[in-house]
Amino acid sequence: MGSYEKINYRLRPAKCIERKMLAETFLRLSPFGKVSHYRYVGFGSTYFSDFVLFHRTLGMCNMVSIERDVENEKRFCFNRPFRCIDMKFETSNVALPRLTWEARTITWLDYDGKLDINVLEDVRTVAGSASAGSLLVISVNAHPLTRPDDVRPADRDSWMKKQLIKQVGDKNVPLGLAGSELKQWGKAQVYRKIVNDVVASTLADRNAGRPPGTKLRYRQLFNFHYSDGAKMLTVGGLLYDEGQMSMLAACGFDDLPFVRSDVKPYLITVPNLTLREIRQLDSQLPAGDEEVSLPAVPPADVDAYAEVYRYFPAFAEVDM
Repeated sequence: MGSYEKINYRLRPAKCIERKMLAETFLRLSPFGKVSHYRYVGFGSTYFSDFVLFHRTLGMCNMVSIERDVENEKRFCFNRPFRCIDMKFETSNVALPRLTWEARTITWLDYDGKLDINVLEDVRTVAGSASAGSLLVISVNAHPLTRPDDVRPADRDSWMKKQLIKQVGDKNVPLGLAGSELKQWGKAQVYRKIVNDVVASTLADRNAGRPPGTKLRYRQLFNFHYSDGAKMLTVGGLLYDEGQMSMLAACGFDDLPFVRSDVKPYLITVPNLTLREIRQLDSQLPAGDEEVSLPAVPPADVDAYAEVYRYFPAFAEVDM
């Protein structure tokens, strides 16, 4: 059973916020070329939520959706919202190497599972093929593992590290990693480092024959932590060459409050508020230097909403 049969991806509030934040970041790519001329590669599932958003808000028409659930091809094709979406019914390990990569591409590999060898192989493919000015984004489930009953509490840390080695391979595990680092959000931090290390090693191979001034670089832009049930990580950034430093600066990525270029994550927090509370808070935003408040609503929830209100999803029941 595919995850789309268990989860309605349109109704995950933190995911909705993340999707809109990504779109706003993608708009900043204009110094490298018109965003509408970029190709988008992703996993549409049956909802195609990211495809709809990026087509409507960014004007992207060159779009590729990779679907591994080949047994339900008819259902995916029926739900395809726009004719400009090219459907690839195969695993991403097969589909990504078959794509051509001359065009600048935004690739969002939005997995519902954990980081593993297959995910890292996809990262290598994109980082090893995408043209300068392209973006690579990866989302994975980073929820801590539950210790089985047959593993003693004292052995939990070593057990978690062994599980990670099984997932990603011994050579991809950071040197000196302790199993205790995989607790809570620590697992997401470790995942981020593993992905970035794979990108770095792949670019080192690509740069081996390039003269100075043309070598490819990677600038991390995203380090999202969020939870719509399970703890999730989204990490990614821009591939560019050394001759494009002025273009990178012109993008103004650092002006966006959720952009993260280091180990410190941006935690997407979604407060539970009523529609009436949301309307009252909206009337006070943007606040500038003024204080935003609402009686009976915890200040932490008010602050959390004020930080993401422009991206906050609006869900309503409608009789069709």
